Amino acid sequence: MPVQELVRLVEGRYRSAETLETQFLERYSENGRLVRVESGKAYFRRPGKMRWEYESPESKMFLSDGKKVWFYVPSDHTVMRSAVKDSSDWRTPFLLLVRKPRFSDLCKGIALGQPGEALSGDAVIHCSPRGAGAGDEILFEVKSSTGDLTRVLIREAGGVEIDFRFGEWVRNPALPAMTFEFRPPMGTAIVDSEPPLK
Repeated sequence: MPVQELVRLVEGRYRSAETLETQFLERYSENGRLVRVESGKAYFRRPGKMRWEYESPESKMFLSDGKKVWFYVPSDHTVMRSAVKDSSDWRTPFLLLVRKPRFSDLCKGIALGQPGEALSGDAVIHCSPRGAGAGDEILFEVKSSTGDLTRVLIREAGGVEIDFRFGEWVRNPALPAMTFEFRPPMGTAIVDSEPPLK
């Protein structure tokens, strides 16, 4: 399948859903060394909202309410807060799923992966992210029969890789509005992140 046809399939798949739910496994590596493995559930709502609930090995949450992103670790009694537009967090590109899903907004260049390159889907889209440094890349693994994402691999300069595996996508689950609201518990310190230097 040509890359533009595959891109249109994925964009159409996620454009037609108001809410999404999925299981995820996240693997973080530095210079080929696995540093941590985490898992949980992620929820998405159009436009621009998402919630990542980490269940293992530690409870924590990453949430975008459409304007701000929050990263909360209950055991630290601290929440990090920043504007969505200023966030450099590696989960931010997933907002692509719940805005107008257009790869052209995220990628300055796209290419089709090589046959057999996919680990969990059956096709790979290589993305050169806009505003990223040399060597940065995002790989989207896709089921070409449905357009579902099965894996997203983010490669950053300096040997950092964040590998997300997805399963059990649920389209249009009933999610109450409060799913995407964050109210810091009493005694939680709020730390505002500085916007990145331009």
